[in-house]
Amino acid sequence: MLCLAVGPSGRLAAQGVLSQFSYDNLRLSGIQVDAGLIGASELVGTTAAGLRVDYGRIAPRVRLLLGLSYFHSQFDQASRDRFERRLDSIVNPSTPDNINLGRIALSDLIADIDFQLVFPQGRGITAYLGTGVSIHARNGSGAAVNGTFVEDALDVITAGLNGTLGFEFDLSRAWRFTVDGRGVLSSGLKTVSLRTGIMYRLRGGREQGAGRRK
Repeated sequence: MLCLAVGPSGRLAAQGVLSQFSYDNLRLSGIQVDAGLIGASELVGTTAAGLRVDYGRIAPRVRLLLGLSYFHSQFDQASRDRFERRLDSIVNPSTPDNINLGRIALSDLIADIDFQLVFPQGRGITAYLGTGVSIHARNGSGAAVNGTFVEDALDVITAGLNGTLGFEFDLSRAWRFTVDGRGVLSSGLKTVSLRTGIMYRLRGGREQGAGRRK
């Protein structure tokens, strides 16, 4: 009897939550450019820049963002030394320390999709917490590795998981200043970045996109 009593109410609650999600409000609502510092496992710290598009609300407090960003860095000394020792043990096991790869660069072009839960913090300030997925197109290069299997191993397309925490500050009805912290976990590489940016909100998405209290 208890299962019969709880079952229908549970289904109704789930239906109530799902009914809040809709494609009706999805539309181009804002365009953002951002830049900042990025740190990555095995790479030297560098800067990253990106373009982000707010595509409106998929639920009352959940918005959809599409992004494209890029960074270029080099493998740090510890990572190069470790890789050289591995290669040397395979290629020249009897004569160690003969391999010197020099500098090896890695660039990453990233396309991502994020779902952000927005929390209005009062007049003119909005906090958001998000998660999503990304696609990474990486390219490795270096004088000693170009045209080798090492370059082939670095030139990959892979997927990642994103986590985001940030704030928007109203500069005017149309313009927002953003501060954004982002972590990405992907195959062979983990990154953490802190960026600032400027977002322009289109007329139809200004109230909706900012999550502003009325």
